[in-house]
Amino acid sequence: MPIPEDVSGFELDKGVQQELQSLPKGLAEDVGKNLVMVARLIDEDPEGAYGYSRVALRLASRVAAVREAAGFAAYANQKYSEALAEFRAARRMTGNVELWPVMADCERGLGRPEKALDMAGAPEVQKLDKAGQVEMRLVAAGARRDMGQLDAAIVTLQSPELASSSVQPWTARLRYAYADALLAAGREDEAREWFAKAVESDKDGSTDASDRLAELDGVEFVDAFDESESEGAEDGAAPAQADDERRDEQDQ
Repeated sequence: MPIPEDVSGFELDKGVQQELQSLPKGLAEDVGKNLVMVARLIDEDPEGAYGYSRVALRLASRVAAVREAAGFAAYANQKYSEALAEFRAARRMTGNVELWPVMADCERGLGRPEKALDMAGAPEVQKLDKAGQVEMRLVAAGARRDMGQLDAAIVTLQSPELASSSVQPWTARLRYAYADALLAAGREDEAREWFAKAVESDKDGSTDASDRLAELDGVEFVDAFDESESEGAEDGAAPAQADDERRDEQDQ
């Protein structure tokens, strides 16, 4: 697959670059560039990211960072079985537990929420950092909802991190998930309160909390572009009609 000229491979995290040093120099460069493309495209063009991940995997399947990137690319394309296999391979290579939450979410994607809940209660969760533990809580709550256990999902999300007034990278998503669970349980007033709190903490627009809040408030958005086009068409019709009338008068 084509690699843009501005991609060097040095855009990668230093840790990943160190992993690639186990490969011959030319191969390391090729793999690195493909990994950069995975990271660049995974949000806006997941299919494209998946294609580059397959190239990197073909070139260096024994590098943990490659297996991890392949896992996330497959995950972004809802290829949960494939993603889980790649994440497991990366974990075997490194011994790290940081992929535990996304592995559990793959189990959800495969229709096995009970397995995801088992993973949420495993000893590995205690080894996760705070961000990882919050992610695991989100996955566990999602599994509860998959099983129709809305009240249990709400309780799962209730935590010191949710109650905290400080804003962390995970705060907006946690508050959003809590609001969404409340709304699903028919607790609309509480849901509105928590969607508002999610908006306050969502500085980079990682959720659509503002849209959900507006929807609860009954706000309807009008496409200003379409409206202006319509007005323009009406404004344009008047001069044309006036010209026709003037020509008629001159003919008379």
